[in-house]
Amino acid sequence: MGYSLLPLERLTEQLERLPGIGRKSAARLAFHLLYMPRTDADALTKAIADARENIHECAVCCNLTDAEKCPVCEDARRDRTVICVVEDPQDVLAIERTREYGGLYHVLHGTISPMEGIGPEDIRIRELISRIDGTVEEVILATNPNVEGEATAMYIAKMPEDSSGAKYFYKNNSIYFNEIFDIEEMSRLAVHECIHFIQNEYNSGKMMHRCNYM
Repeated sequence: MGYSLLPLERLTEQLERLPGIGRKSAARLAFHLLYMPRTDADALTKAIADARENIHECAVCCNLTDAEKCPVCEDARRDRTVICVVEDPQDVLAIERTREYGGLYHVLHGTISPMEGIGPEDIRIRELISRIDGTVEEVILATNPNVEGEATAMYIAKMPEDSSGAKYFYKNNSIYFNEIFDIEEMSRLAVHECIHFIQNEYNSGKMMHRCNYM
């Protein structure tokens, strides 16, 4: 007859559901939590509850925030003619750490994945379309370079252009024209190189020249 504690088993099972946590790691974490000072355990419980209660999507870009709008959307210094489209909020943090990009973001919260039953209507593409107005001139597609990320980027890039006038669609490792201009690959760049390239182009005025030329 095996020895087990039901509350400990439940805690271990819940920890095992976290990404990258296996059974042994979950068990170690469970025992660590049991031996934490009660004040630390209570603080952790409260932090999780507060995060779940107060963090929600930004009303504009769908990034995570505890206010109506995220700090990026509220920042008047950001370039509002450029929107960088990413899969997850973590991608925003990664790009912000480079300090090379000064535009706005749009977080899709996922990618198109028919195998998992996730279609365009299941991620924040509709919200992105609603933001493409006369003030937006560039949309940067910074999805991951995997099958789902590429499929999502191509779906967005092939959407018919409306009257907004936005013409450029950038990919994290490719730069595309909108389909109406026969989607032509212009270069092959790593993510950080692409962001650096975009910032240099914008700062030098070449980006605006291209928009005017288009």
